[in-house]
Amino acid sequence: MNCPSCGNSDNKVIDSRATRDGRAVRRRRACKACKRRFTTYEYVEDAQIVVVKKDGRREPFSRDKLFRGIQKACEKRPVPQDSIWAIVDKIETEFQKELQSEAASAKIGEMVMEELSELDEVAYVRFASVYRHFKDINQFMDELRSILGEK
Repeated sequence: MNCPSCGNSDNKVIDSRATRDGRAVRRRRACKACKRRFTTYEYVEDAQIVVVKKDGRREPFSRDKLFRGIQKACEKRPVPQDSIWAIVDKIETEFQKELQSEAASAKIGEMVMEELSELDEVAYVRFASVYRHFKDINQFMDELRSILGEK
């Protein structure tokens, strides 16, 4: 593992522990050259999930891309990054448990919206407005009414 600061590959592991869900190992490392500390994660490499887009295109599932999309919806909201990573982990785990090699982007989007609705309503509405491509304010208001109606 190369140091993100100086690029040196000589570092030592200071601490190792399993993540909360037990699907990864978190390692704190210290570069022997510049002394900077950094964190790495070690995951079991599962079969690659392919995302099938609405237009039929296929692309590899990207944890980082999913994280960035959810993070954008949670911008300036009191949502910890750990909660966002937990959503990403949960969605990825769901597809791997079902031994599915392909995942429809629509299914992923619905799963994200379900998780965000429980986590933060504003983030949910933000994500839904982009994901569902609201055509006008009436569609947006209908979504808000459905949220308020559930309460």
